[in-house]
Amino acid sequence: MKKTSRLVAALAAGALALGLAACSPGTNDAGSTTGSSTTAPLLTLGQIIEPTSFDPAVSQEGNSMPYYQAVYDTLIKRAPDGTLKPMLATEWTYNDDRTALTLTLRDDVTFSDGAAFDADGAKANIEHFLEAKGPQANQAASITSVEATDATTLVITLSAPDPSLEYSLASSLGFMASPDAIGSEDIASTPVGSGPYTLDAASTIVGSEYTFVRNADYWGDALPYDSIKFVLLTDETARVNALRSGQINAAVFTAPSTAQELESSGFTVEGQLGDFSGFVFFDRTGQLNPAFADSRVREALTISIDKEALLENVGQGRGELTNQIFPSDDFSYDKALDTDDRFAYDPARAKQLLADAGYASGLTVSMPISPVFDPSIYTTIEQNFSDIGVTMERVEFGPGQTIPALLGGQFAITYFTLATFNDWTTVRQYLAPDAPWNSLKTEDADLADLIKTYQYAATDDERTTAGQAMNEYVVDNNWFGVFSRVLSTYGHDDTVSVELQTQQAVPSIYNYSPAN
Repeated sequence: MKKTSRLVAALAAGALALGLAACSPGTNDAGSTTGSSTTAPLLTLGQIIEPTSFDPAVSQEGNSMPYYQAVYDTLIKRAPDGTLKPMLATEWTYNDDRTALTLTLRDDVTFSDGAAFDADGAKANIEHFLEAKGPQANQAASITSVEATDATTLVITLSAPDPSLEYSLASSLGFMASPDAIGSEDIASTPVGSGPYTLDAASTIVGSEYTFVRNADYWGDALPYDSIKFVLLTDETARVNALRSGQINAAVFTAPSTAQELESSGFTVEGQLGDFSGFVFFDRTGQLNPAFADSRVREALTISIDKEALLENVGQGRGELTNQIFPSDDFSYDKALDTDDRFAYDPARAKQLLADAGYASGLTVSMPISPVFDPSIYTTIEQNFSDIGVTMERVEFGPGQTIPALLGGQFAITYFTLATFNDWTTVRQYLAPDAPWNSLKTEDADLADLIKTYQYAATDDERTTAGQAMNEYVVDNNWFGVFSRVLSTYGHDDTVSVELQTQQAVPSIYNYSPAN
């Protein structure tokens, strides 16, 4: 599993034991983080984004996950270390060629509107997900049919093996809403799920804060907080001040300098190496900027950046240099790629690459500027670009505006920090023609063949060989210009214990418990 770097000595023993607890098929594990009957009244979390809709079929992931987890259960649950556990499904098995997944479902679950959860309801949810074509629609790209063979048996049939289907059923694809609510207009603002909480509309202010209260009829073990409040704080300084003043108990922070600031103020900071930072080259065929069709131009922009200095000076050394988007704990990772001298800082060679590509006199690049990231990152990029004759035009965005513009295909390039997933989810999120972060829908026949080889790999050795070939192709063809793998910063006060969630920007709501 993913290697996690702790910035504190240890978590409370109870939180660790219960956060990592395994469950056997049919047990009542769902999200339990405490074995005590004692509960705490309120957990308040600072959030950098808010949901655009509570319809699970159009849900976002990453920082948005806790909103949906509060009200919706998934078919499968991901433990903090990424291990897949039963939730609404108690067990699941594939057929021999892995094109049909059969799930056995719980028979004791009721949605908050009184409707019973069963295989027909699960089928309706997945079909709604297919029809909605939301931001995570590619999680269902291989599904050809869904069948409820009886009240507790669901069969998902695929056009081809999907190595991350189980992972997806623990993510957006797996969120289950009441069958009486899906497809209605109300579900966008009034979620109806079987989860541990329900939305308290009277205490919720859209654009400011969202309050969820305990679902008294929850089928699973109660989470340790009677209520959870999410406070929208898009500004880093505002989140720091809110933590200091006691307005919130915990939040994610993006500026590396914040970690030292919080620790010196007596707060606990957790961190794990996960997200990768650098350039996403959306325009690999020159649709928006003809220069980007030449891989040499993309490589030149990457090696124009002094990645080591950026990590040390702006990133406060919180991370490690890398040239690849695949996680270090999965088959596709190739350690040799991280020591490839081609991607070392070299402005002279960058200028030569531009000249060889026909841009000796330079070019102009539009760069979206997100308020989430430290402004000095963009200042550094702008200066490094200028050193090789590239003019960076800034396009400023307000809170919540950047990602829709990026995924809408408006830019040839962006600097961003993106989540690290397992191999196949990485393909689905970043490389496939329908991947959300392949916003200009680049199709590459050679890469498609490599992806297909990985998809049909039958053994770990085959997956390693195929995955590393796929990874090498992506690196060689400069689909991304990766700088580093980032050590995340999650700060909290001394009233809570928190366990980070591997391959997720913020902890799942199941990962919190009172410190005492």
